Amino acid sequence: MNHWLMKSEPDAFSIDDLRRRKQEPWDGVRNYQARNYMRAMRAGDKVFFYHSNCAEPGIAGIAEVAVEAYPDPSQFDPGSKYFDPASSRDAPRWSLVEVRFVRKLRRTIALKELQADPALAAMPLVRKGNRLSVMPVDAAEWAHVLSLE
Repeated sequence: MNHWLMKSEPDAFSIDDLRRRKQEPWDGVRNYQARNYMRAMRAGDKVFFYHSNCAEPGIAGIAEVAVEAYPDPSQFDPGSKYFDPASSRDAPRWSLVEVRFVRKLRRTIALKELQADPALAAMPLVRKGNRLSVMPVDAAEWAHVLSLE
């Protein structure tokens, strides 16, 4: 099993939204590296659900990969803000996975706290300039973040 972190703006889609819906496609990813990470995800992989671009960014909950990568239908929809006219059904560029709610953390673990923790210095999330919306988390980082809860 692998571990991941996926970012979402809570005004658009929050951990509480996922809890209500139980399972949801993670669509609209339009970065090749983030897409490649999603293509590497397997059912059952655990995911930190991270709230970004908000007053207190941080890890708010845990989800798991419910359905492995398949073509993101929004890339084919001219009415979608994620439409990609260069993508075709024969050779789709973009993928998504479906994630399932596992639980909210007892508290949101703030980005500032994660950045200040020497045990997480190598974590992609805390490295300067890393703006990916999907990224791997190694097993030691996963366990350490959960110990902060």
